[in-house]
Amino acid sequence: MRIVSYNVNGIRAAIKKGLIEWLKDYPVDVLCVQETKASSTDIDISLFTDLGYHVAWYPAQKKGYSGVAVFSKQKPSLVVQGTGHEMSDAEGRVIRVDFGDLTIINAYFPSGTSGDLRQAYKYQWLEEFYNWVEQLRKERPNIIVAGDYNIAHQAIDIHDPKGNKKSSGFLPEERAWMDELLANNWVDSFRHMHEDATGAYSWWSQRFPSVRLQNKGWRIDYLCTTKVLSTKIKAALILPDIKHSDHCPIVIEIKK
Repeated sequence: MRIVSYNVNGIRAAIKKGLIEWLKDYPVDVLCVQETKASSTDIDISLFTDLGYHVAWYPAQKKGYSGVAVFSKQKPSLVVQGTGHEMSDAEGRVIRVDFGDLTIINAYFPSGTSGDLRQAYKYQWLEEFYNWVEQLRKERPNIIVAGDYNIAHQAIDIHDPKGNKKSSGFLPEERAWMDELLANNWVDSFRHMHEDATGAYSWWSQRFPSVRLQNKGWRIDYLCTTKVLSTKIKAALILPDIKHSDHCPIVIEIKK
């Protein structure tokens, strides 16, 4: 089973840049996209259904902002929009899809780069999400949390750790949240399979075109699994040559 997480930075723009053609060439069982910046009615949904995908969509209330969607070859046995936290749900940040005993959570974690207010909200969101997913795990032990976490966990996950030590996305408190998550029997699938891989990034700033060419990136997109599910991981990949967005797709393949 191949599961892909991809912050598309606007699904309409990604479609124009060849997202559908890529999906035709790269078979995906479950595609989790973040930052759709659209409702399902804003695009031609048949582009996906014609490829055999079922669609689960959760837009933000604010047009052109945030939002998540899941495209799956198998129809989910359950779809749940949101976590019950008002601000997060208004921003369309989390959608859950179940396939039998497997739960996939597609999450677009908040960014704190715009200032102190959003950074403070990011910390609030991280606490709320952690408590919510831990509660869910008591009933659903086989979980994958796919998404743009907006956190580079370790120095190996960012091209310039010294220069970014005070940057949102690489702050000690954010990294400590990742430490706590992974210490509590969650597994970063990419590091599970590629413990020492360097230069493995999933996002590059768009401020300068040379940034991606020179691979000055951050690894802020993850497919984390519960520890009990990690024994089924066959492969974990990052696809930096796929360029429909300022992020690239990340992949996990698990035994059914």
